[in-house]
Amino acid sequence: MAKQPRAWQRMLSGRRLDLLDPTPVDIEIEDIAHGLAFVARWNGQTRGDWPYSVAEHSLLVETLFSRLCPRASAADRLTALLHDAPEYVIGDMISPVKAAVGPEYGKLDDRLSAAIHIRFGLPALTAKTLKRQIKKADTVSAWMEATEIAGFSKDEADRFFGHPSAEIREGLTIGPRPPVEVREEFTRRHAELLGQL
Repeated sequence: MAKQPRAWQRMLSGRRLDLLDPTPVDIEIEDIAHGLAFVARWNGQTRGDWPYSVAEHSLLVETLFSRLCPRASAADRLTALLHDAPEYVIGDMISPVKAAVGPEYGKLDDRLSAAIHIRFGLPALTAKTLKRQIKKADTVSAWMEATEIAGFSKDEADRFFGHPSAEIREGLTIGPRPPVEVREEFTRRHAELLGQL
């Protein structure tokens, strides 16, 4: 009889997260914040002395989402902050790689998202309207990252992501930071939003 491959990961918190059947009880924000702070966006192909992490990206997306939807609830803002949370265990794949992997990546992402959302008191499935609004903020973030640290010209970024308004980006810049700083900020922002639910 063939031995089943291991489908779980041991977290620094001591939790054992089953990737095929994740449960909310095995989700800890410290594991998410730590993992996301050490996962590089753009496959690490960014300028600076530190990789631009998914945690930094998530903080920016939540800020942009709050600007796009100023009357959004704390739950909606928390959903925006956690929009890429599954990447703490499955990593950040650029869109061309996701397309090559196929639909199984999306199914894994959906299972992890549902467990994460339930763990923090959010609906397991994100409403389509909210998902679209978060995606708009995500796309603005991608344009900013592409032009500021990933080597894209503005014309090239416009073709892939559209050209966001200057107003929505006003005062925001991208500067990769040490993972420890980003981990702490992500954890702090999560606690603030959770406290407002």
